Amino acid sequence: MKFVSAKKIAFTAAFGALCFVVTYAVAIPIGIGYLNFGDVVVLLAGWLLGPLFGAIAAGIGASLSDLLLGYIVYFPATLITKALVAVIAGAIARKCRFSLLGYILSAFVAELFMMAGYFAYEALLYSAETAVASLLSVNLLQGCVCAAVGAIAVFVLDKTSVKKRFFAEF
Repeated sequence: MKFVSAKKIAFTAAFGALCFVVTYAVAIPIGIGYLNFGDVVVLLAGWLLGPLFGAIAAGIGASLSDLLLGYIVYFPATLITKALVAVIAGAIARKCRFSLLGYILSAFVAELFMMAGYFAYEALLYSAETAVASLLSVNLLQGCVCAAVGAIAVFVLDKTSVKKRFFAEF
């Protein structure tokens, strides 16, 4: 078994908490779900912590928000979808050598996956019509805004010494 440093555990926990706080604090109820900006942190977790640790932080942090906001029915979808969003974002950005284009591409591909994941879940849970309404009212807006903000934020972190200084071992 490979050794996991205390730093990796601490940063994973911190990103999980940050994901929860950002998702929970800015939750705007719309239709059957809620609009939030937690995906910015989900993407950052995938990029900065890598696919594995980013997935743990994103899945746990985002799904805890569903529990505490009363959207318990979304807990399994959020746990899996947000974890995979972090995996996708981290893997694509790494493959693109953490370039600006790589961040933008990985953000939009990961957020498209988020939209598809919730669409499928809501279509099974409710109906295709409800899933389309949710996609067009909440998930599309959230995905586009969070992808853009996340890509800008990580690019700024890349240009400063923050990423190299704190996240080099990920």
